Amino acid sequence: MQNNLPNRTRAGRTLSVFALLGVLALLVACAPGATPAAQTDDTAEVFIGDLAANATAAGSITPRRAATLQAPTAARVTDIFVRAGQTVSAGEPLLALDTTGAALDVAAAQLDVRNAEAALADLLAEPTAAELAAAEAAAVAAQTTLDDLRAGPTAAELAAYEASLAASQASLASASADLASTTNSVTAADLAAAEAALAAAQLQLNAAREANEENTNQATHDALMAAEQAFAAAQARLNELRAGPDTAAAQSGVGAAAARLEAGQADYARQTAGATAAQLAQAEATLADAQASLDDLTGGPTEAEVAAADADLEAARLALADAEATLSRLTLTAPFDGVVTAVNVQPGEIATGAVAGLVDLGDLQVVLQVDEVDVGALAEGQAATVTLQSFPGVTIPAEVASISAAATATNDGAVNYDVRLDLAPTDLPLLAGMTTDAALVTAEKQDVLLVPNA
Repeated sequence: MQNNLPNRTRAGRTLSVFALLGVLALLVACAPGATPAAQTDDTAEVFIGDLAANATAAGSITPRRAATLQAPTAARVTDIFVRAGQTVSAGEPLLALDTTGAALDVAAAQLDVRNAEAALADLLAEPTAAELAAAEAAAVAAQTTLDDLRAGPTAAELAAYEASLAASQASLASASADLASTTNSVTAADLAAAEAALAAAQLQLNAAREANEENTNQATHDALMAAEQAFAAAQARLNELRAGPDTAAAQSGVGAAAARLEAGQADYARQTAGATAAQLAQAEATLADAQASLDDLTGGPTEAEVAAADADLEAARLALADAEATLSRLTLTAPFDGVVTAVNVQPGEIATGAVAGLVDLGDLQVVLQVDEVDVGALAEGQAATVTLQSFPGVTIPAEVASISAAATATNDGAVNYDVRLDLAPTDLPLLAGMTTDAALVTAEKQDVLLVPNA
């Protein structure tokens, strides 16, 4: 920084406005016609030098850059890398928050991007020979089905339907004949023969019993057993004939044949009646879908389809960037080179609000509160000198950097303006908040006749 302070003469002394007034009084006293003043024996040496008028103000050292770092979201603190008073570089990590949920969000967003990229690539890719063949076959099959519905059954198909119906009718007739045959299978002659056989079996049984009773031996016993079995068989046959024939199986066969005939008649009516409006509509829709799929393969995607796929991909990429930004913000880093002023959390705590502070001690300013009486004589670039209570006797050159456009009122009613000073380079270990006093040069004269105030 260039030093714009006024030059000193002789012993480097700078006189105030009062010295200038003293010189003017001396010149007036020596002017022709002036009343002589009382003579003294004191003499003073007159010299040529520079004269300056100063305004003084108090203030403090303030960093140009200071930051209060906020937690981007309420999250648990996992690591703290710095302590208060530590010097850090821009981008250096200060503390870390729990990234579990944010990392999962990033992984999900990455998967969405890959899916969107794959969808766009599939849309723009040329169809394979197998895909074209399958689409063409589907279109041909759909067209054939629609044509068949519109044309109705062929002569061969009608003949087959009629033959199937005739077979069902024949099956019912056969089952009915079997039922009739079974129903009429027992005659009066059959009953008379069964009754005669039973009577004969009875006579044989009686004779066998008498023979066995008169002379019981193995032969008469065996003859009796055989006569009893023959009588039981004859009785069972007569009972069966008297009960009538078993027509359950035959009736079941007739019912099954009748059901088959009914189904065959319904199928014949359906096959020979032609396609319904619903069937035609379904076939036409199937053909339209198949043809559209084939056209998509052979004609490529439309501009609207490509634009939609591009938009989906861009949206997925934006979501990924947002998720990555959220993840990166969970590690708080220094926004500039500076010194850590505070760390407000500990590991394991839930961070909310301000968690750390940082100031740049390499770029300091002095902020003065200048009375409104003096601020009108100031301008940017004017020279000044600064002294600090922390370093008595040391003067730092400075110049006015800016003057606040708005005033600040104090409790006692005084009106002040913030005036910022740029300090010349110094090796002093300056810290933010140090109290300062400044002398601001409000006016100056060069090469004027000067005498001491006394």
